[in-house]
Amino acid sequence: MIRPDLSLPIPDDISAAHFIGIGGSGMSGLAGMFLDRGIRVSGSDRADSPSLRALAARGATVHVGHDAANLADDVDTVIHTGAIWPENPEFLLAKQRGLHVIHRSQALHWLIGSRRLVSVAGAHGKTTSTGMIVTALQRLDADPTFVNGGVIAELGVSSGTGSDELFVIEADESDGTFLLYDTSIALITNVDPDHLDHWGTADAFYDGFVRFADGAREAVVISSDDPGARRVAAAVSHPNVVTFGEHPDADVRVTGVRTDGPVAFTLTHDGVSVQGRLTVPGTHNAINAAGAVAVLLTLGYGLEPALRAVEAFGGTARRFELHGVQRGVSVYDDYAHHPTEVAAALSAARTVVGSGRIIALHQPHTYSRTQEMFREFAEVLEQLADHTVVLDVYGAREDPVPGVTGELVSTAFSDPQRVHFVADWQQAADYTAAVAREGDYVVTLGCGNVNLIIPQLLDALAAAPDRPGE
Repeated sequence: MIRPDLSLPIPDDISAAHFIGIGGSGMSGLAGMFLDRGIRVSGSDRADSPSLRALAARGATVHVGHDAANLADDVDTVIHTGAIWPENPEFLLAKQRGLHVIHRSQALHWLIGSRRLVSVAGAHGKTTSTGMIVTALQRLDADPTFVNGGVIAELGVSSGTGSDELFVIEADESDGTFLLYDTSIALITNVDPDHLDHWGTADAFYDGFVRFADGAREAVVISSDDPGARRVAAAVSHPNVVTFGEHPDADVRVTGVRTDGPVAFTLTHDGVSVQGRLTVPGTHNAINAAGAVAVLLTLGYGLEPALRAVEAFGGTARRFELHGVQRGVSVYDDYAHHPTEVAAALSAARTVVGSGRIIALHQPHTYSRTQEMFREFAEVLEQLADHTVVLDVYGAREDPVPGVTGELVSTAFSDPQRVHFVADWQQAADYTAAVAREGDYVVTLGCGNVNLIIPQLLDALAAAPDRPGE
């Protein structure tokens, strides 16, 4: 892993940019925006993907695998994620050539320039909230530029270049780079200490959010419900703080949430109440919608038109996304990789599964998080899923830690009959298919590559004998 060095100079002009790790959702979006600017784009990733093929179709030069030969002679700037290793041959050659080598957050800073920036930060809910704001603005006849952490279903892209002054981003707190941007309006969905491999302590994590909030030039929109967000709100000195949530003192208050079908609720602001109904399930999405509406209010829109625009949001990729149905078993995928996110995803599934059961297929993400939170994961999974299948850890940027496997999560269940640890993906797919019956939901959970098991799972379900719901 390479920690971003935000002190490095960002070039004034870029004519040819090379992206190391170009296939990721964030990096591919940035690369697309560089193409929009008429900049020559090349890049590499360790595996082929639809993102790589889409960029190639637009004129980018893409490579599968990392090799020094991928770095063309005309490249003047190399853009990388923090997930690559210092020994990456393209990274090393760029340093040897004396090229500008910058983190993706610095590339995004360069793209933003002097535009009016809405930055969405928080431990959970960033991608959905950003998607809500972007799609709502477009329905309100604005044309923002945006960079999101996931594909917005309605738009089919994670980023886009607009014509007006607004720029909306999902700002990353994991490595502190959200402090780099000149934010006008800051939205904080929640503050649940995570990424302590970067921050060191929970106090440092909270302090980072306080600095992010106080750095906003116009307004801070922050949750009234989340304990961590309340702690941050109490510490900020910003003169314009707008709160949202179910708390009685929230400026944009959510009441009357109903989840027996599409989530419905009432929003109240300055004594005016409006009824809302979303197409995405879950109480947490009613709260996300309130935050998005609060941002739109700070931008000058009225309560009712703002809520109507947010209502049309159709979700984002890898956020409770339906991938198929076999033998009456629905297979969903969700990016949840923290106990709070897993709880939100499974709670949302419970509101729509009806009489069916929920089978969680959980892939722990990173050895450090698994080691620190395996008991919390087990508690949430055992409480909210009817049965859980645990895969092995997706290490991402980390080296394996002896004794830290997915089995840590499974052994922390109080009822061992409700969980099954299996490292082999085909065995996991076959086991899940054997357990599932008509009417059940299978939900893959994790921000690694667990979504890639879905074709195996659907095939296994198709091949398994029918098990009518009981």
